[in-house]
Amino acid sequence: MVVIATLVVAACGGGRPTPTPAPTSDATTTGSASPRPTPEPSPEVALTPVRVQLRWTLGAEFAGYVAAIDQGYFESAGLEVTLVEGGPEVAAEVSGSAREGPEFTVSWVPRVLAARAAGTSDLVDIAQVFRRSSTLTMSFREAEITSPAAFADKHVGVLPGPDRLEATSAMAKAGVDPEGDATLVDLGTTVGPLLSGDIDVAQVTLYDTYASVLEATDRRSGQPYQSADFDVINLEDEGTAMLQDAVFARASWLESEANEATARAFLKASAQGWMYCRDHPSDCVDSVVAAGQTIGVEPGSSPSASPSSPSASPETRLTSGHEAWAMNEVNPLIWPSPDGVGVVDPDAWQHTVDVLMGSGAIPATPSEEAYRTDLMQAALESLADLDTTGESFVKGTVEITPNAG
Repeated sequence: MVVIATLVVAACGGGRPTPTPAPTSDATTTGSASPRPTPEPSPEVALTPVRVQLRWTLGAEFAGYVAAIDQGYFESAGLEVTLVEGGPEVAAEVSGSAREGPEFTVSWVPRVLAARAAGTSDLVDIAQVFRRSSTLTMSFREAEITSPAAFADKHVGVLPGPDRLEATSAMAKAGVDPEGDATLVDLGTTVGPLLSGDIDVAQVTLYDTYASVLEATDRRSGQPYQSADFDVINLEDEGTAMLQDAVFARASWLESEANEATARAFLKASAQGWMYCRDHPSDCVDSVVAAGQTIGVEPGSSPSASPSSPSASPETRLTSGHEAWAMNEVNPLIWPSPDGVGVVDPDAWQHTVDVLMGSGAIPATPSEEAYRTDLMQAALESLADLDTTGESFVKGTVEITPNAG
């Protein structure tokens, strides 16, 4: 397990690095700038320590939480926050449900609902940060795989565990039995099997492994791959895209009024962090890359490699080019948020449930307690003077950087 130790907000405010002043505008997006944090707690006030289990290794996918540390939003909310890296070997939905586990977990909704159905998780979705799915599949154009129906008799690279459910649900919807009509290959953290020809098609995320493919060099030509070299299937078009990154907390932990107050404070600061990344994406790229360079490793563990650089050391594994692309793709997964950032859309939730039930991933509709909106709505009420919906958000333009430079 890897802990972002250098990003822990120091108690009494004495150990937090001084934030770099933000620009008044950012060339890659539009929107009203998020204000600086409110005055920090007085040195006499102890900060409440909380841990956040991330679903994957550090990257722009989690930039809002890094920004909330760097910009002092968590500290202003009275919190000392530790981000704990995940990865293909970490079942965040299970560790997050442990009695002594982290207070908050960032994971994909299908993964958590499958765990709840299996009785291994009591996590509750308290903030649906990503409103849209990032999942695609990629295959070389000469393979002529243009729909999930063509996955039959193919080697299909999928994300670990229940994160594969969008892809396998698309196969099932197209009449392809994922277990019997195709060979599933766990991709782990690399897209290498697609590039080497060991698999025919790969499930990728637009903000990460899609870019990793196009950042690579075609061994045949010695030139970077081009998007025209691949057929891409958007699982939104197939009707099996589902809700992804959300903030979860244990139902048992939320029974305490004090913990509910902590949750509201965490969600408020997180919303500020994501608004900051919407309005200052290049600042957030710098923060994420810097965090990756100073990441700490707990004794007895080894750092997991970034999907974009499988052999990289923790000091070099995040690159500005890759994270700039990622940040530019993450923001549109969040913005605009018509009901306010983090508020669960009941229709999108029901669609996710319908896809999971239709593919047999869960046996029945989850209980009404599987998500709640009151904590996020209360957090947003305290930010009423800010743009919490991002209605005017416009996606910027970022080019793929060869070799992830």
